[in-house]
Amino acid sequence: MRAHAKLVPALALIVALGAACDPFGLPATRALESGVEAMLSSATSYELAGDYSADGTRWTIDLQVTRPESRHVTVKSSANQVEAIIVGGNAYFRGQAFLAKHLGSDPLSQNIARAAGNAWWKDTASLVPSLPDLTGGAVFRTNFLGPAVTKRTDHQPVGGVDAVELSGARADVYIGSAPPYPLLRVHLNQGVVVDGISDADLQYTNVNRAFGIAAPSDVIDFSNLSTLPPIYTVVSVDTTGCAAQCVVSAKLKNLGGLSGARAPSTVTFTMTDPTTKRSIGTCSATVRPDVGFNVTTNVSCTMGGSPVNAAVVTAAADNPGRG
Repeated sequence: MRAHAKLVPALALIVALGAACDPFGLPATRALESGVEAMLSSATSYELAGDYSADGTRWTIDLQVTRPESRHVTVKSSANQVEAIIVGGNAYFRGQAFLAKHLGSDPLSQNIARAAGNAWWKDTASLVPSLPDLTGGAVFRTNFLGPAVTKRTDHQPVGGVDAVELSGARADVYIGSAPPYPLLRVHLNQGVVVDGISDADLQYTNVNRAFGIAAPSDVIDFSNLSTLPPIYTVVSVDTTGCAAQCVVSAKLKNLGGLSGARAPSTVTFTMTDPTTKRSIGTCSATVRPDVGFNVTTNVSCTMGGSPVNAAVVTAAADNPGRG
């Protein structure tokens, strides 16, 4: 009995020492947390990808970060997509549906969006999701690690890599179990909102990889509409040449630039019977040559069908814009 009594405090000491030193070769929790902070604060680059909810819509994101001030991000939903490149203080965007919504619903804005097509344009960097709480080392540690952790689970696979899961009220954080202990995955708990997003499941990869982020060429600048392809709008329609042979013409003004369209602009004329409201003839004309910004030009064509008294002739321009 005396021998057994002597063993009890010795065993208790071994257990206590084992808990303090993370037994069985497992990394210390503080080392894991320091690895995450170091990666987000000091790595030359990394990639964040996954999905989340914002404003009632489910989105996917692929964000590449290169220090000191370069980012390349693609964000898309089932109905929308935008790609952005940020180099220094300059931001460039691509995505026609996003542009159409961003510019406004008036006819001119929509014509500009159609003309821009899928080309790059320049705007403010504030339009790009930056996710500071999920990409800043110190703030990430404060929000998700340290006292925020209530449970640790070892040997959790993430993309084929052994990881340690540190869970708390806000999120489950997965960290590589081998040095330098990189951040691998963040899964926000239900109802938690961080950086304006919720229900996020994000993976971090490609640490210190060269992404080659650079400003695109041939960029549209909406502060200078002459950088756009041609955007013709109809100023007036002339039917004075409509007699036995009905020649109609239109005066156009170009609200865009001279080049960059995938095809020439065209104007379609339609003659309508004022009584029946039915079309009784159409013709179209191609705008050639193009004219510069805010310059007018004329096009004409011969209308088919038999004119009727007081027939109404309208004209509509089609500007193909960029591809």
